[in-house]
Amino acid sequence: MNTRWSEHGTSSHNPVPQIEQEAPERRDDALIGRCASFERILNLVRIVAPTDASTLILGETGTGKGLIAKAIHNQSLRRDHSFVALNCAAIPASLLESELFGHERGAYTGALSQTIGRFELADRGTLFLDEIGDLPLELQPKLLRALQEQEFERLGSTRTIRVDVRVIAATNRDLSELVRQRRFRADLYYRLNVIPITVPALRERPQDIPLLVDHFVRHFSERMNKSVDKIPHELSYLLSTCDWLGNIRELENFIERAVIMSTGRVLRPAMADLEYLIKHSPSARIAFFMEAERDHILEALRETNWVVGGRRGAAAVLGMARSTLIDKMRRLGVDFQAPTKGDRNNGEFTPSRNE
Repeated sequence: MNTRWSEHGTSSHNPVPQIEQEAPERRDDALIGRCASFERILNLVRIVAPTDASTLILGETGTGKGLIAKAIHNQSLRRDHSFVALNCAAIPASLLESELFGHERGAYTGALSQTIGRFELADRGTLFLDEIGDLPLELQPKLLRALQEQEFERLGSTRTIRVDVRVIAATNRDLSELVRQRRFRADLYYRLNVIPITVPALRERPQDIPLLVDHFVRHFSERMNKSVDKIPHELSYLLSTCDWLGNIRELENFIERAVIMSTGRVLRPAMADLEYLIKHSPSARIAFFMEAERDHILEALRETNWVVGGRRGAAAVLGMARSTLIDKMRRLGVDFQAPTKGDRNNGEFTPSRNE
């Protein structure tokens, strides 16, 4: 295997067309994918969106359940009204009822003024309840009534308020198992689960990873005013074979770090991140890992004119100590090629050929 992470061994990403140009890989905001399972989800979103049916979005953490919910809203007849989101796991149980339904002044200690709840804020629009599996059992009957009757009372009030709200819920938990354990009401579960949508994990749609990588590279390059637009083939392969336990959110964070670390046009993650990819890419061969790591180091050395140490040396570019880089170069058989002007460069260590 003789690969090199030079500009000739990299792939420049192409602009992703917008939805009106009928590109299969981009449909709504960051809903990017063209594998069969994701296409089925996008098709289901188009079918469900014009209705007011309650929708339950299921999937692991980081799979983009919130984006699916927003896509349903954006394609619905309610798109000109509010999309209100509430993470049920992020609000203390003692405050969640007030967050959902609001409260009157004096309803409890510290309630100094009237507060409008999320249901009222979402009137004529969509209310997205994320992490619905964490909703306290004692609050579930009131939510069920609000769903069925579209009415409720603010905390501390007897006046009934009527609303017109579509509710979309999401969870990474098995609600049917919670129902069996009597930790979630069966009637509320069935009321939410009119239209279930299960979002696949990123490891189940590896063919979509290059599209997502391309999207995130462009996004963060533009945001950070950088010119990163080349993705080495070896890095693309490792990204596509990584198991990504944190799904799209983890991939996004990885690319953001890599763009930060990249000093030129080529996407170059820190060595620690490259080693993480190698560790979590079970389908790749060990020989490929070593060659990818070797090429990663060689490209950094070329970029820095074979300067290893110092603030602008290869070790800094790769995010590691100079001694660590030297050890890796020796282990991987990387030649120590000195620039023609000598073995020293402004006091920074430059390896000689015979190092």
